[in-house]
Amino acid sequence: MAGVLPRFDPFSPLPPYDEFGIKETRPRLPGGRTGGYDLVEKMEYLYVRVVKARELKWSGGEFDPLAELKLGSYSCTTRHIEKTVGPEWNDVFAFSRERLQASSLEVFVRGRGFAKDEYVGRKLFDLGDVPTRVPPDSALAPMWHHLVDRKEERCGEVMVALWFGTQADECFPLAVHADAAFAVDAKLAAHIRCKQYTVPRLWYVRVNVIEARDVTLADKARVGELFVRSRISTQVLKTRTCVSRLPSYGWNEDHLFVAAEPFEDHLIVSVEDRVKVDKEEVIGHVHIPFTDFERRWDTRPIRPRWYNLVQPEGATKIDKFSCKVSVRLCLEGGYRVLSEPIHYLSDVRPAARELSHGRPHIGLVELGIHNAFGLSALCARNGRGSCDAYCVAKYGTKWFRTHTVIDSLAPRFHQQCFWEVHDHCTVLTVAVFHNCQIGEKGGLVTGDPVKDVLLGKVRIRLSTLEAGRIHTHAYPLISLHAGGIKKMGELHLAVRFSSTTTLGLLQTYSRPHLPPMHYHCPLSVVQQERLRLEAVAVIAHRLGRMDLPLRRECVEHLCEAHGHRWSMRRSKAHFFRIMSALAPLFAAIKWFVDVCHWRDPVTTVAVHIIYAMLVCCPNLILPTFFLYKFCLGLWNYRRRPRHPWHVDTKVSHAVTAHLDELDEEFDEFPTARPHEVVRMRYDRLRSLAGRIQEMVGDVAAHVERARCVMTWRDPRATTMYLLVCLCLAVVTFVAPFQAVALLSGFYLMRHPSLRQRLPDVPANFFRRLPCKVDCLL
Repeated sequence: MAGVLPRFDPFSPLPPYDEFGIKETRPRLPGGRTGGYDLVEKMEYLYVRVVKARELKWSGGEFDPLAELKLGSYSCTTRHIEKTVGPEWNDVFAFSRERLQASSLEVFVRGRGFAKDEYVGRKLFDLGDVPTRVPPDSALAPMWHHLVDRKEERCGEVMVALWFGTQADECFPLAVHADAAFAVDAKLAAHIRCKQYTVPRLWYVRVNVIEARDVTLADKARVGELFVRSRISTQVLKTRTCVSRLPSYGWNEDHLFVAAEPFEDHLIVSVEDRVKVDKEEVIGHVHIPFTDFERRWDTRPIRPRWYNLVQPEGATKIDKFSCKVSVRLCLEGGYRVLSEPIHYLSDVRPAARELSHGRPHIGLVELGIHNAFGLSALCARNGRGSCDAYCVAKYGTKWFRTHTVIDSLAPRFHQQCFWEVHDHCTVLTVAVFHNCQIGEKGGLVTGDPVKDVLLGKVRIRLSTLEAGRIHTHAYPLISLHAGGIKKMGELHLAVRFSSTTTLGLLQTYSRPHLPPMHYHCPLSVVQQERLRLEAVAVIAHRLGRMDLPLRRECVEHLCEAHGHRWSMRRSKAHFFRIMSALAPLFAAIKWFVDVCHWRDPVTTVAVHIIYAMLVCCPNLILPTFFLYKFCLGLWNYRRRPRHPWHVDTKVSHAVTAHLDELDEEFDEFPTARPHEVVRMRYDRLRSLAGRIQEMVGDVAAHVERARCVMTWRDPRATTMYLLVCLCLAVVTFVAPFQAVALLSGFYLMRHPSLRQRLPDVPANFFRRLPCKVDCLL
């Protein structure tokens, strides 16, 4: 009967619940593009801009004025200005409209160090008279308001602007979110604002140390053992030791460093002598500014330059000291400085602007950070668990940090950002952190520095997103530590990738993934990993110097700075990834074996017929293969993935990992574990390496047998093989190719009654061939 609901069966099994799975959400998104915030829900705020004050009157003498705002139980203060009656603050505060606890706002002007109930003057604002502003409306002009003291007498004026707005307001990134359970002062406000960071442009610095001449040692009777040490900031490299009795020494070695624009450091090249095993003396050094470096983005040669060395202070003075060193210096602009693993690259453009100038972007990616839900309590406040969470989104050279939502296990951000996309085969990374700089009772943590805690990360590969569609999902925040795996909460995101040119989007699949210099002059794997860690350190140093510093641990987590460490769990994951990728091949081999053994006679007969048709008409082989791939792709379209990829605990082998394996994974380098634990792990690694050694040995034996058949190592086997080759040459020359192919195929797929359980003659012959295992000790 139409319209009747299906009957609910209480005994029917429920769908499996995946705690670490991704879930699709359907948030209420505004229509259109109101202020560019169409991927997040509209949140209304009360904005208070305290500009300045004038003609302040205080009978207690000089004071350091500051402004304090009180709205119900919420309180916040501006920074103080020392000893003036006309301070200028120009601070903006934001209060969430849905959390307003009063109908009026009080603005106090007081001095630093005043008693709690002591102030210079106050002003009361009725929130019912506050206007509403929606961009692109013009900014609201601030007004002067009279301040009154306790005697209701005028004691100065304060310039304030109040309005209701949304997160699309241009003051939102500058505003201090003051609706916390404790007072927000100026120092705390500087650590909870939202911020946009621009990562400096990174360059590879190549220093080719050629030679040194006119070297004079203090002890002229000793043979010099010289090497060259190059240094840029904290990056130090040195050449091999050259021994010579002549006053000239040669090395011709390349040193690669990472430097960021604007170039603030300089290169220090020093020639040093290894006097003893544990003693080195500097013969001379030179400071070279980056203005002396040539810039190149191709393989053209760089001319060498000579630099006169200067003796260091305190060294033994040498008469007529004229030591000089020859080096080639250049800034490599043709490379992309890798600061993240190559699998998670967010930008592939080279360092030189000239190579990417004029190439328009191919798309736009927009990210809406909605809210987090069910976060783990990482601090205690007022006798209950709490969390001070903020998000950091990274893509290319633009990093975006949301404001810190204080004292909430379900913070609401609802902030939106966008990036231009030049290559859509890249990854957008979003991480959630707990701000450990906020104390239990408010204010900043004093004493030893405390690291912010990572709650979880989300990686979104842009090439897996449908163009023009808004993807709204709840991503689990998964944390893996020495104690096991834990879900730290969920993060709700909305992502949209828009293509500006379809032709340019398709052309990216034909271009190299990295700039051409990575293929003309490739770097070794060791160099890439070392330079990547140096690049992460440079980025962390620069971002840590900004107004709202992004902490070093945040940069390291976002750039996967510790992803190169040994992990038994990750090794298992990689092995089973290979097995899973080869599963279709293994399934095809098993299917062919079943066909050969006539497990399903109908299928085997059909395969015989198809095989005969393809052998008789070889021009149908390639069309049939490509038509099969086309039909298979269309068939798989029905089961195409509906959700983006996310961290899979099963693929990562995080759930089944042993606690000792996790403890080994998160152990520092060098290890600090007891000797018994290290010995146990070493023995386990030896056992695993032994099994891998046997597998590699078997593969090597098979390859060597295939080569030894032609080397006359076993004369009888080689003679038999050559005679068989001669006979097959005659047979294949006389017989038609179709007949040979049909007979060979039918022989492989012959009926089980024509088979024997013993191996075939070719397999027996191959197994008896010699290999180099006899040469091993």
